[in-house]
Amino acid sequence: MEERWQLDPDPALRPVARTPEVRFDSQGVPLLGVLHLPAGPGPHPVVVLLHGFPGNERNFDLAQALRRAGYAALVFHYRGSWGVGGAYSWSNVLADAARAVAVAPRLDPSLDAARVAVVGHSLGGFAALHTAAADPSVRAVAALASFDFGATAEEPADVLQQARAMFASDLLPLQGTSGDALFEEMMANGSAWRLADLAPRLAGRPVLLVAGEHDTVAPPARHHRPLVEAYRQEALTLPSDHAFSGHRIALTRAVIEFLDRSM
Repeated sequence: MEERWQLDPDPALRPVARTPEVRFDSQGVPLLGVLHLPAGPGPHPVVVLLHGFPGNERNFDLAQALRRAGYAALVFHYRGSWGVGGAYSWSNVLADAARAVAVAPRLDPSLDAARVAVVGHSLGGFAALHTAAADPSVRAVAALASFDFGATAEEPADVLQQARAMFASDLLPLQGTSGDALFEEMMANGSAWRLADLAPRLAGRPVLLVAGEHDTVAPPARHHRPLVEAYRQEALTLPSDHAFSGHRIALTRAVIEFLDRSM
């Protein structure tokens, strides 16, 4: 039997599903995004979807499935990325994610400000966990193949060089930064950015940690398993890569079932 997120909504529902473009400011810089609004009057719970670095995979399939499941989903670009003004940095990503969570419930009257969740992939998973840890109004958080910048800053030289090269290789859609600048920012903030250290601030709220068994960008041994041990919350490993390329249905099912239990 098909699940509700696999079915189009009842055509009799009003208002119909919509996808308005949205703009909101983060520290004076206008950010651009799209809001996936479900059919029906609401109030709809809200999911802020945070994409990774530099944002080639934006998880729009997940946003559409969330909408069919009754969740409003916000997808947006961080400052300094994909034509958005300002300078790109890890710290600005964290600030923009926090701002998106604060603003999202006010983007449409049909949204439920008391039910807000954050779901992030890779860098977005890192930002999702930090955002939820700092904001107790976030009801639930899911981190998908999260990249732990804090733990990476403490890795041996060969791993650090791989990280520096990766940062430098994906700069085309970004502005105001460089591979070296991103690397040095990670090194300067490593101890403050360790994801395992967020466990006390997330205790008592639902957390879902998902990893790809064959992930070479955020290998589970370094980026996922330490969090599973520290958080002692819900965790899943799928037999897939960093983008969950061959397991998007399984990923979607896991996220929606988690949110249904948590929201």
